[in-house]
Amino acid sequence: MSSSHKNLSDFSHITIKSAQNLKFAIVVSQWNAEITGALLNGAIDGLINNGATEADIKIIEVPGSYELISGADIALRNKDFDAVICLGCVIQGETKHFDFICNAVANGIANVGLKYNKPVIFGVLTTDNVQQATDRAGGKHGNKGEEAAITAIQMAHISKEF
Repeated sequence: MSSSHKNLSDFSHITIKSAQNLKFAIVVSQWNAEITGALLNGAIDGLINNGATEADIKIIEVPGSYELISGADIALRNKDFDAVICLGCVIQGETKHFDFICNAVANGIANVGLKYNKPVIFGVLTTDNVQQATDRAGGKHGNKGEEAAITAIQMAHISKEF
């Protein structure tokens, strides 16, 4: 768990394989665009800094986090990607809507990965407030978009290996 004392976007303790010759889809929610835009930038930087080219990355914008599920499904149905990265941000409100959306999105993204036997990475922030989201989208807790990209690279290699 991230805390104010630890930036989890430190990858110095792992060996990151190259993203060269791998194809990625990034499905990103337009809702909470300031946050998801920062996550998207982190994911792109994470892929490119590890060997991917811009031609290896397809960005698919969807209206909200719930639509990440369909976006990932469409990407894998129509293209041969090595991994899909889903980026979104759901911020707690006054109703139970937050709980239903977060649960549905997490389960839906997992199910798409199982359906296609491809890595589909959960890069969705589920925070209590905007500050927590900002802290995780390039702020004091790093950039969870970059973390999702590194996860996608690692999982794509595992998928190809087995």
